[in-house]
Amino acid sequence: MVLLPKKKLLIVDDSAFMRKLIGDFFKDSNVIEVVGIARNGKDAIQKIKALKPDVVTLDVEMPEMNGLDALKRIMAETPVAVIMLSSTTQRGTEITLQAMAYGAVDFVAKPSGTISLDLHKIKDELVAKVENAAHVTISKLNKETTKLPRTTPKLLDRKSVASNLVSTKRVSNWSKTTKKMVLIGTSTGGPRALQEVITKLPKNMQAPVLIVQHMPAGFTKSLAERLNQLAEIEVKEAENGDIIRNGQAYIAPGGYHMKIQKVGSTYCIVLDNEEAPRAGHRPSVDVLFEDNSHYNDFDKIAVIMTGMGSDGSKGLVELKKNGHVVAIAESADTCIVYGMPKAAVETKAVNEIVDLENIAKAIIQYLP
Repeated sequence: MVLLPKKKLLIVDDSAFMRKLIGDFFKDSNVIEVVGIARNGKDAIQKIKALKPDVVTLDVEMPEMNGLDALKRIMAETPVAVIMLSSTTQRGTEITLQAMAYGAVDFVAKPSGTISLDLHKIKDELVAKVENAAHVTISKLNKETTKLPRTTPKLLDRKSVASNLVSTKRVSNWSKTTKKMVLIGTSTGGPRALQEVITKLPKNMQAPVLIVQHMPAGFTKSLAERLNQLAEIEVKEAENGDIIRNGQAYIAPGGYHMKIQKVGSTYCIVLDNEEAPRAGHRPSVDVLFEDNSHYNDFDKIAVIMTGMGSDGSKGLVELKKNGHVVAIAESADTCIVYGMPKAAVETKAVNEIVDLENIAKAIIQYLP
């Protein structure tokens, strides 16, 4: 068996204790080799130029040059896959969301503040995200989503992919007069992808939008507030009992599965923190889709975008068994990580594969 060369990691943190803890996580790794450390943003920029790492872990809060300022410089001068390490304070969550917009691949929340003695709690998550980031195509991170080349949505019945995909015939009897609901699932790279899609949806759209983005508690609230400032539709972190209305988007809070319940002639949000995580995720896209499959008062437009793993694919199969459903998957060309959309496509339940900048248009074409 040929062993592939290890991917190079640079650890950036102003705490020597934290640098050692993070470094120890990768001592036995067959995939990642720690090639250096940096004490602040300025030091990081120099070390990246000298060591040419594949991945950087970057602390958000550092003296001299903080993580956000360093990230801007890094992405402008020497683009590399960056995983942010953030505190869960309100300021920490807001800065982390900005970092995602500036091109960071992903983030990990420190369990207990800037110096986390219990960092071992997030060891598996950090290692998995670093290993995943090492294989990300850097050009996708360093590109503003609004500047991506405009192309037409790719229908799945194209000859090049027809053998692996379902026919799009089921869309032909789609009615524009019935009630609609939009369901979106995403993970790694999702905050930027959501910004690209949600900001293009019209204020008067005749459907609500339910969103699952894999994130811990606190970060989903900051994401909702950020999107609400940028979008025409209203965006909020979902709360138990929220009445679901057209032209509003509801983001499942970290730590809770999002379901719905019929009350009279309306539907409301049900949040569940008792059902176990699915494949490590709560909220889970599968849970959102499966729960939604029990209701047939409305047609569904299900969208799966960039993310690690396969969350959403099992739920999509259930959705398709019940009622009218159009499934849209983000294309490999624009995904930061082509995991979740790939798994969805492999179910043969997807109707359209669409580049990120055209997903909003693809959704709108199915609405009243």
